[in-house]
Amino acid sequence: MAAIETPAEPLAIGEVAERTGLTVHALRFYEREGLLVGPIQRTAGGRRRYTTLDVDWLQICVKLRESGMPLADLKRFAELVRHGRGNEAERLRLLDAHRQRVDAQIQALEECRSVITWKVGVYAEHLARGEADGLWAPTPEPRTQGLSGGSASDRP
Repeated sequence: MAAIETPAEPLAIGEVAERTGLTVHALRFYEREGLLVGPIQRTAGGRRRYTTLDVDWLQICVKLRESGMPLADLKRFAELVRHGRGNEAERLRLLDAHRQRVDAQIQALEECRSVITWKVGVYAEHLARGEADGLWAPTPEPRTQGLSGGSASDRP
């Protein structure tokens, strides 16, 4: 079994901010809101000192938040991790529910991308044929043919 790597010297809050992409303010918020799984050590002067395990956890939190996990769910997940063994099934349920939401978001985005790709093709075809005038303009211009007479590809 591999040993857990811990730095000889703990990391300052600025170093952790740089490694995680969180701001110093966000790191303090995470601590205040109970989103960390262990207590953050402090120097005699009160400065926060983080371990690589803290950084690893924060990087997971960043991905969960970036993917839309509600703060309440992240807080509950952190609470379960802090409590240790025996609640893994609940942790799994939280993560799986989040994964399902992310999968639904991905599917919706893929559908959006499909429409956008189709519309890019419509514009590219019109421009290649020199027929860009057939596309709707942002402001109405007099046309010889009514709007209902145009094809779907003429729409913006």
